[in-house]
Amino acid sequence: MSLRLRFLLLVVAICGVAGYFLTRSTLAQVRPRYLESMEESLVDTATLLASVLETSSETGELGPEGLRRAFAAAQRHDLEAKIFSLHKTSVDLRVYVTDDHGKVLFDSTGQNEGRDFSRWNDVQRTLQGKYGARSTRDIPGDDDTQVIYVAAPIKRDGHLIGVLSVGKPTRGINVLVAAAKRKILGGALIGGSLLLAALFVGIYWVVTPLERLTAYARAIRDQRPATLPALPGRTLHELGTAFEEMRDALEGRKQAERHTQALVHEVKTPLAAIRGAAELLQEEMPPEQRRRFLENIRAETGHMQRIVERLFELSTVEAKKALSRPERMKTGELVDETFGGVRPAFEAAGVRLTSTGETKAEFVGERFLLRQALANLLQNALDFSPPDGCVELRSVQESGRIAFIVEDEGPGVPDYALGRVFERFYSLPRPLSGQKSTGIGLSLVREIARLHGGDASLGNRPEGKGARAVFWISAG
Repeated sequence: MSLRLRFLLLVVAICGVAGYFLTRSTLAQVRPRYLESMEESLVDTATLLASVLETSSETGELGPEGLRRAFAAAQRHDLEAKIFSLHKTSVDLRVYVTDDHGKVLFDSTGQNEGRDFSRWNDVQRTLQGKYGARSTRDIPGDDDTQVIYVAAPIKRDGHLIGVLSVGKPTRGINVLVAAAKRKILGGALIGGSLLLAALFVGIYWVVTPLERLTAYARAIRDQRPATLPALPGRTLHELGTAFEEMRDALEGRKQAERHTQALVHEVKTPLAAIRGAAELLQEEMPPEQRRRFLENIRAETGHMQRIVERLFELSTVEAKKALSRPERMKTGELVDETFGGVRPAFEAAGVRLTSTGETKAEFVGERFLLRQALANLLQNALDFSPPDGCVELRSVQESGRIAFIVEDEGPGVPDYALGRVFERFYSLPRPLSGQKSTGIGLSLVREIARLHGGDASLGNRPEGKGARAVFWISAG
């Protein structure tokens, strides 16, 4: 499981659990808050109606006839009220009045007059001088049949003469509560979706640099050219810098060790030849033989110098992390400049040098290194070309890259050498002289190609005689 997926699942799980309990707690509080608001309004209504009864009779006795007429008139009214999601068409307020013993004198529903309500909490507590209220369900367990009653005392000259209780069914409140819950759930879903989107963006912002850094570390492990990616934040930037410093230290140590071993291995034979010739020169010998030994010393010394120079060139390219002097150029320009440097050698050997293909394709690269890589390929083709042979350089632009293809008419690459031609110091004997080169040229070509985001290959021409070298770079 990837780090991105693990991080996402962890954060989603935390936010999901937190969101679930928060939403559940919020939904659980909706209905109680609505009921509290309704009860507060019933307190005002009960107090107001009780005051009306207190002032409507001058005899000192309760006279609920006024309430009876008012309710009868209210039932005849055409009521049409749209309260958010609640459609109200009738008055559902319930009112009953009891005397000071709890006997019902008036009931707006007409069902309970004459009954004893002295044991109901709203009446009993009010008769005791306390705040009286109750909640009753007509059908047990059914919230749609719940009615909340709030009572207020009816007094005359400071004496309690009765109780007025106002009841309100919660059916309408349930409609509003359901609508509120739907809105809360909708908001939670929208908020959760936005949070998930923000999490995706945040995870991408955090994890993607780590993935880039991982790819960079793997490139270091595989000894592939790579550039430290741009990393946001101080911590990631410091981590990337630490990787870069570690890479420099490891590569510097490995490069020094590798080059030292290679140099020791390659100069061992020339040094032995020089030492042997020098020892023989101490003895008496004919002038012609002495001259031959001196020529051998000069040849081996020159070979050692070429090894050192080529090894230095290779180490310089390997140490590069990016192009030092990149510039935009065209394929035709690079080919012409390279031909100018190698043409005299081709003319001296009697080998024709031609170029075909794309000449106006533009790309960015380091001119000196690219010219050096193409010159190496052309020189290698020249070394294996017969007199009166032909070496062709083709330039091709394809799928975001520029390819330079060098083909000769020589013997080709033996099958046993196809997998080793790019090994450092591996070289094949030249057909004409039988001598080998330093074996560094093709390694240098591949390093230059990789520095330009490309690669190099060497094989045989599919149509038969001759070798084909392909050197390609990124066209970006």
